[in-house]
Amino acid sequence: MTGTAPATRVVELPTPWMREHLHEALAIYGAAMGYGDSVVAGRYGYAVQHTERPGFRAVGAFVETPEGERLVGFGYGYLVTPGQWWHDQVRNALDRRTAKQWLPGAFEVCELHVHPDSQSRGLGRQLLHALVADAGSPVALLSTPDTDTKAFRLYHADGFVDLARGYHFPGDSRPFAILGARLPLAPPTPKD
Repeated sequence: MTGTAPATRVVELPTPWMREHLHEALAIYGAAMGYGDSVVAGRYGYAVQHTERPGFRAVGAFVETPEGERLVGFGYGYLVTPGQWWHDQVRNALDRRTAKQWLPGAFEVCELHVHPDSQSRGLGRQLLHALVADAGSPVALLSTPDTDTKAFRLYHADGFVDLARGYHFPGDSRPFAILGARLPLAPPTPKD
């Protein structure tokens, strides 16, 4: 099977499964974002807390290997509410009118990552659409490094619009863009 990608499946992940496999998922996060082991380890406690938030949903992409299925991508999110760190940071980044239009009842795409070895196969798009498909919210919000990356282009191509650009979250020197999309997302258009 030279030159073909391994078969993959994208499925919703039960919360207990996600909790049990957080280390595996966060290793993908570290590889995709270029973060070292200490950053990844520091993220674990936050990720556990995220699984307890209202509206928590998770999805995973699995590839068949001779040893069995292996997780190669994941995404999760939840409903944002005042008092959550990300919600309050985004509230500060947006002007009053934009915040009023987008934040109430929003679903935050908190994490969405595909291992570098499995990127450029459409898995990010499949994960994104699966994650927000039944989010129970009128809008989805996310933050992403404010630079021309595959992820940034994916979000714009799938209907996300700029709500704020060049925002600096505490503890990260990189500028971020805050993006929002009305749900449901339009189905992806086939490429010729």
